[in-house]
Amino acid sequence: MENNITRTIIYAGQQPTEEQIHEIEQAALMPIITDEDAPELTKEQYAEMTAIAKQRRKKQIQPTISLRISLDTLERAKATGTNYTDFLSRLLENAMNDPQMVSKSL
Repeated sequence: MENNITRTIIYAGQQPTEEQIHEIEQAALMPIITDEDAPELTKEQYAEMTAIAKQRRKKQIQPTISLRISLDTLERAKATGTNYTDFLSRLLENAMNDPQMVSKSL
């Protein structure tokens, strides 16, 4: 077996080929080799990284809410691009971080 790295993107709903499945199975049998650039993690390092990952995932949770806005505001937001909901989320977050904007909007 060659030691070449192959990168293949498998899209949602797409099934891997028999050859790809075979490559994955063969890769799973290969030993993990560490070196000075990528040493094996200690149990303490692994636990710390796990805790950090959990904290980051917790911060990424974005609850879905219903919000009434004017039709004009919605149309202007949609005109900014295809991801207008992300745009509105960032806009609201920036406004909430600006004390003047918050007091002006109360």
